[in-house]
Amino acid sequence: MRSGHHRVRGRRRLGVALGAALIASPLLGACGSDSGGVTVNVYYAAEENFDKVVAQCDKAAGGRYRVMLNGLPREADGQREQMVRRLAAGDTDMDVLGLDVTWVAEFAEAGWIAEWTGQDKAEVENGTLAGPLETARWKDKLYAAPKNTNVQLLWYRDDLVPEPPETWGEMLSTAERLRSEGKPSTVLMTGAQYEGLVVQFATLVAGAGGKILSADSTRAVVDDGAVKALGALKDLATSPVASASLSNAKEDDVRLAFESGSAAFQLNWPFVYAAMRKANPELAKRFKWAPYPSIEPGNTGTATIGGYNLAVSEYSTHKPEAFEVAKCLRDAASQKYSAINSGVPPTIESVYDDPEMAERYPMRDTILAQLKKAAVRPITPAYQNVSTLISTILSPPSAIDPPATAARLRAELQDALDSKGVLP
Repeated sequence: MRSGHHRVRGRRRLGVALGAALIASPLLGACGSDSGGVTVNVYYAAEENFDKVVAQCDKAAGGRYRVMLNGLPREADGQREQMVRRLAAGDTDMDVLGLDVTWVAEFAEAGWIAEWTGQDKAEVENGTLAGPLETARWKDKLYAAPKNTNVQLLWYRDDLVPEPPETWGEMLSTAERLRSEGKPSTVLMTGAQYEGLVVQFATLVAGAGGKILSADSTRAVVDDGAVKALGALKDLATSPVASASLSNAKEDDVRLAFESGSAAFQLNWPFVYAAMRKANPELAKRFKWAPYPSIEPGNTGTATIGGYNLAVSEYSTHKPEAFEVAKCLRDAASQKYSAINSGVPPTIESVYDDPEMAERYPMRDTILAQLKKAAVRPITPAYQNVSTLISTILSPPSAIDPPATAARLRAELQDALDSKGVLP
């Protein structure tokens, strides 16, 4: 890892500049703005230090307009519900929207967000990684600008496992060997009935070379690769190295269990690295990372993308300003600041090469490699229904019967895509 005075001075300069912008920002009621009454309202979920990025973009506007940050509920369902209700009513007070990567198709199909075209589109596409860009498109049109992304890694202890496993089977057999030796051996995964389980399934399907839906999202495929993925989930859930709380575990449950020192592996997002350094500094010295294990050898590193995209409301009365603000909020400088200070992985490839990324993101090369071969959750306007069905049918993972569960998924997902049936 890089360290030293040059890196510290760089971070201090960036922090001071953004801090000064916040103090000078009309967000705090400063006077003398020439905005002419134009306010660009940004609606975004809670993210540490994002207010400072907003303030910097407010300053960059030079008084031509104000940029106002409006917080959305902490839970994803609450965020989506608030935006859906207001957009369905044609609310003109919403300009820039922070969308989970799984919502873009739904909002675009409903006519709630504006297409990115011309120079705005070109600026967003230039230098942005292909995987995150795919989450911002619907029907070959760009409807959002990728702000930050995310992929899960395999986290392990190098005092227990000198070389990380590359496949799912190797991970389980290594953990079972550790258990036979009386060493920490638990494999931790988000297995509760929610989106975290869907992410694990989607990643395993991609790692097996399979598909859940057809490319045009009109047909439930759930092919042989998906059956193999179901088998992998079943194998872990019924293994003696599975956590006793697997069927109730979410991201923080997994993180905390690993920090306690009782586990050998966890599958989780990169936020766990900074958390481990703070919570258990001694164990953090042995805390390492590797690509997400695959079912099929050679597909290691195929992980499902998370993150947020920025869209412009179709009902905004300040679209030119809104597109300008969205571009500012996700440009290279903003993404670098958010990565270093808030821990969210960038979508612009060049940011990963910045020396200041080294300390906060020592796993940056692994993340970048996974982003270049990333998997995307099913892209469909019906994603909420699709996700609810998948998490319900796969819960608890120990009850999975791969062929039968695949058949049920195939039938009920097709009904959801065809707007038939009743959600569980």
